[in-house]
Amino acid sequence: MTAINQQNDTVKRMAEAWAVIDPLMGGTQAMRKAGKKLLPQQPREDDEDYEYRLGTATLFPAYQRTCTVMSGKPFSKQMTINEDVPPKVKALLPDIDGQGRSIHAFASQLFAEALSHGFGGVLVDFPAEGGQRPYWTHYAHDSILGWRLDTSEGVARLTQLRLHETAEVEDGDYGVKLVQRVRVLTPGGWALYEQGTDSWALVDEGVTSLSYIPFVPYYGRRVAFMEGAPPLVDLAHQNVKHWQQQSDQDDSVRFARKRLLVFTGVNEGELASPSAGAAYALRFENADAKAEVIQGSAESVTVGRSELEALEDQMIQTGAELLVKQPGQRTATEASNDAEANKSTLQSTVEDFEDAMDRCLQITADWLKAGDGGTVSLFKDFGAATLTDASAQLVLSLQGAGMLTKETTIVEMQRRGVVGPDVDPEVEIEKVQAEGPSLGSMNGDGE
Repeated sequence: MTAINQQNDTVKRMAEAWAVIDPLMGGTQAMRKAGKKLLPQQPREDDEDYEYRLGTATLFPAYQRTCTVMSGKPFSKQMTINEDVPPKVKALLPDIDGQGRSIHAFASQLFAEALSHGFGGVLVDFPAEGGQRPYWTHYAHDSILGWRLDTSEGVARLTQLRLHETAEVEDGDYGVKLVQRVRVLTPGGWALYEQGTDSWALVDEGVTSLSYIPFVPYYGRRVAFMEGAPPLVDLAHQNVKHWQQQSDQDDSVRFARKRLLVFTGVNEGELASPSAGAAYALRFENADAKAEVIQGSAESVTVGRSELEALEDQMIQTGAELLVKQPGQRTATEASNDAEANKSTLQSTVEDFEDAMDRCLQITADWLKAGDGGTVSLFKDFGAATLTDASAQLVLSLQGAGMLTKETTIVEMQRRGVVGPDVDPEVEIEKVQAEGPSLGSMNGDGE
């Protein structure tokens, strides 16, 4: 029997990817907290050595930065509110969540989650008591617990939905504490349960004027109704591999830097407490005695660095694939319009997300009895014809996000044929600095 706060099988299946993605999005500290789940302890590595290695490991944030760059592209220009949005609905858009966020800011957060985790949802609510207006509430991927569907009419329709919430309540005269709640929605009704010491208790309930559950899911890659997948999940696993190999590389560098003194043929008692340095000399009775220094091989460090660089390039290529236009099945109408026929994965994801926002507008209009809710449009002119063009575009975006140095960016552009092979990165950067600010960055006073 499923408990009220238990995830259903679909959510558990999606959560397998989130277990990798959440730490990657949280950065180095979150990755260290994940411990052996993402950085396994090596064979015959004792606990003390492992804890030291884990505590010094640092994350190359490829997944986080790529998701940030990609999710920002459709919001690099203001969302277009089309003329078909009714005035009553349009008046709410500058503060769509009732907390001061515009629909553009609100939607950008949702789309970032769609790309990073592949799933999330919006509840379009209208409080029965004291509610002056509908408002949108974001429920993150891990706040959606489970649901029931009706497919009898050929279209999936929610008949029950469970959402996890936390609420801050008073605790004593001055303190506050967080309590766990589950909101259960049904067509035309809702109930709120709160976790007690031994069980979940009903604390509130009510009815609505809508004959359906006013909830809209959105996806990174739609698998089925109420099931999505992160479009960059392969990049996430590559980033974990980089995390592990970077730790191995750090360990190799640390070992290579250490020197080990080895003595052979030494009589007992001659090296009770050996010392080394320019002011010390060693004298042994045995003429065959030797003192040697053994040091780790620098070759292994070089090989490890090359492997990391190759993996970093793979991650750039994987992220760039979202921007490459993919030719697909073309209708007669599409055949005359290459822009419609050839869309990148990111462009298709944006279109699906626009549909989700349009559905939210329609629910808002239903609450207000305003008829058709209208549509919105996002910027989508960012597709690339080839993987080389797409990866070059992503390299520039990552450099702008502070993830790549200017020198590395020039080298990467040379590898892609965008910059000539005879360009010296260091000299080029010095010339750019000597020229001063670009013309486009100067104001009207020439400053």
